[in-house]
This record gives sequence, structure tokens and C-alpha cells, in this order.
Amino acid sequence: MNSLVIYFVGSLLRILQFMFFARAIMSWFVQGSDSKIYEFLCLEPVIQPFRSLLSRVSALRNCPFDFAFMLAFFVLIVLEQMVYML
Repeated sequence: MNSLVIYFVGSLLRILQFMFFARAIMSWFVQGSDSKIYEFLCLEPVIQPFRSLLSRVSALRNCPFDFAFMLAFFVLIVLEQMVYML
């Protein structure tokens, strides 16, 4: 039972990582932001806590890179590694 839960949570984290990756690739294309797939990949509820955390750092407010997106992606990777270590 325990290994089934670990596998399920790990799979969900892997799917989220894939969704992050797909959204990052689609953001490179102008038409990508208007598509239904891009709307399906709405990850703002996951990214928003990182945005509010990083908005407190004044040096990152006007940065052209979306550090909140990258931080959320890396946290997902770390969480997945921690789940599989259990």
C-alpha cells in the first residue's frame, strides 16, 4: 500500500513537471499563449506562492526571467526525489 501511494504521488509530480516543461516551450512561440493547450497548462496556482515570495526581493521585481516559474519547477524536482527516497 505504501509503495502504491509513493508511486502515485511521484507520478503526479512527474506529470506536473511535464506540464511545466510544455508550458515553458509554448511560451517561446507567440501563438502558443492563445491556444487551448496553453490554457489547459494553467499552472498559476502552483507558481503564485513563489511569485509572492520572490516579489519581496527588490532585485528580482524587474527581471526579465521568470524566477518564480523556475523555482517552482526545481521544487517539484526536489519533491519528487524526496518521495522516491521514502
